This record gives sequence, structure tokens and C-alpha cells, in this order.
Amino acid sequence: MKHLIFSLMALLAFSAAPAATRQETSAAQTAASTIPPSPAAWSKPQREMMIPVEGGRVWVRIDGDLASGAVPAIMIHGGPGGTHMTFGKLFGLADERPVIAYDQLGSGLSDRPDDPADFTNGGDVDRFVRTLETIRETLGIERWHVIGHSWGSAIALRYAAEYPDHTASAVLMGTFISTPHWIMGTNLLIRDLPDAVQADLIACESDSPPDDATCTAANRAFYAAYNGRPDRPAPTAAEEAYRAAYGGQGFNADLYNYMWGPSEFSATGTLLTYNDVPLLSEVDGKRILFLIGQYDEARLDTVQNFVKLTPGAEFGVVPGGSHAFPSERPIETEAMLRAWMERLDRAEEPTS
Repeated sequence: MKHLIFSLMALLAFSAAPAATRQETSAAQTAASTIPPSPAAWSKPQREMMIPVEGGRVWVRIDGDLASGAVPAIMIHGGPGGTHMTFGKLFGLADERPVIAYDQLGSGLSDRPDDPADFTNGGDVDRFVRTLETIRETLGIERWHVIGHSWGSAIALRYAAEYPDHTASAVLMGTFISTPHWIMGTNLLIRDLPDAVQADLIACESDSPPDDATCTAANRAFYAAYNGRPDRPAPTAAEEAYRAAYGGQGFNADLYNYMWGPSEFSATGTLLTYNDVPLLSEVDGKRILFLIGQYDEARLDTVQNFVKLTPGAEFGVVPGGSHAFPSERPIETEAMLRAWMERLDRAEEPTS
């Protein structure tokens, strides 16, 4: 009803306006209609391309005008082996700045070589950081905001440390920057689950695990608590259509197992000893934002300790969200990201 009243008022005002004013208004509306609409949730990319990197080609989507002068943002998905679908509800950020998303090599629409060891250089984090820098160079971007989620936050932190001149800020969402810290945190989270679920999860990690059905149910209980809560929004028709069109080969379980391991709380892969916590004292903390969900796998106290080790850094918690908060609470997540990037951009503007 509110929208109907507003529309009627606008129509009456237009009818009562002088002819010259109506003509100017019509011209302005015609001009506005020629401007491409801002991307919305699960929108098709305004531009997409395959960029050659070490080991193959990665698929990249670009929304917004890279020549606009606004500082772009690059979104780095998790996994390893995930896809850019994590950010499907955040494309609307491109109404203020160019937004870039991509599928890491081996997943989604990017090339998928046969052996993860061949295209990840043995799982080396720097290989993924160099891919990010190749994308920046290819697109001709001088500085950008790097936004990483989960495993993507490891890439974002390492990139910020190695390429500070090209990093306007780094956002570490669902923060993963150390395997020992992550494993300790997720095992503590298991203790908050019902006793029967705890017992099953522990048994499933043993040398004599129970049947697959028991382990599947226990893992689902863990995910329902910390990574995709039951009250999350159901997929919309637009999301289903986008996934069908741009999902590619989807999540790469082989890459996940090779670099990480069998479950979120058991690491056996190439990231077993990964720990970039020392980098926190080397980056410009005033350009670092830690962002997690209220029920995130990245434990609150763990990330608070990371913040203390990063002088000047800021910390946000998305209410009601789990590790999947970008899709569970997209409005809150977008608002936080928008305010953060806008504030840092203003701080860089020359004063007269």
C-alpha cells in the first residue's frame, strides 16, 4: 500500500507539472533507462573472461566500470575447491564500485587439471596469491579491496602482506589463517554439540569408524550448527538458475581433500602445518577487517586474538550468521562491507 500511494502521488505531481518540466522529466527517464542496471543478487555478469594463470585459466566475472575511478573489490572464495557462488547475494555492491569474482583454478568454471599437485604447486598458498596478482595485472587495476572468505581469507592476508601497494584493504571473512588454530577451534565447537553427536564425530575420526550413515548424520549436525544453519533462506528461483548457468563443474572435492582433508575438523592435506598468524604484525592493521558470523566455525575468541595481534584492525560479527553468513545474512554483510570500503576510500581522498 505504501508503494501504491507513493506511485499515485508521483503520477499526480507529474500530471500537474508544466509541459516543459514534464518533457525534461521524460528525457531524464529515457536517459536513465539506457544505463545498465546495478547487479542484484544472482545477476548475470556484466562481463566475463578466462584469464591465463600458472597451471591453466581461471574464470572471472566483472561488474561495474573499471575506468570509473572507484576502487574495485575482488572476492576470493573458500574451500579449497569452492566457487564464487559464496558471493552470489553480494553482487549489488557493484552499484558503487567495480566488483570482481572468480573461480580458483580447479573449481567452478575455471580449468580443472587432472592432478591437484600439478596446478597448485603442491598446495602452496603463494601459487593462489600469484593467481590473484595476475588477475589484477590483466585487468589493469592499481589498487583494490581484497575480500576473502574462509580459505579465501588466507589468500587475502598473504596478498596484503606481499602486495601492500596494491591493497586498499583486506577483509578476512570467516577467518582461516592458521590450520592449528582452526583445528583447535572446531574441536572445541564439537564439545558444544549433544553428547551423542560428539561421540559419533570422535568415532568417525578414529581408525575404526562407524557406518557411513552415522558419520554423515554427525557431520550434518556439525554443519547445521556452524556452517549453514537450518533457518537459512531457501534457494530462490534466481539462485537456482544462476547455479545452473554459472556453476561449471562446481565444488572440487579432490582439491579439498588434497589440500585440507576429510572434514572441517580434521586436516591431513598440504595445509596441515599452514600458519600465517605472524603476518598479522606485518600488515597495516588499519586496513584489515575481520568479519565472522555469530555462530561461525571461526570461533569468536580465536578471531578476537587475531585482532589483538593486528594493531588498528577492526572486527565485526554478523548477527545470526554461521560460517555461511554471506548467503545467510546478505543484507547485513553487504552493509558492513559497503561501509568499510567507503570509509577507507574517503580516507584516501586528497584534502583541499
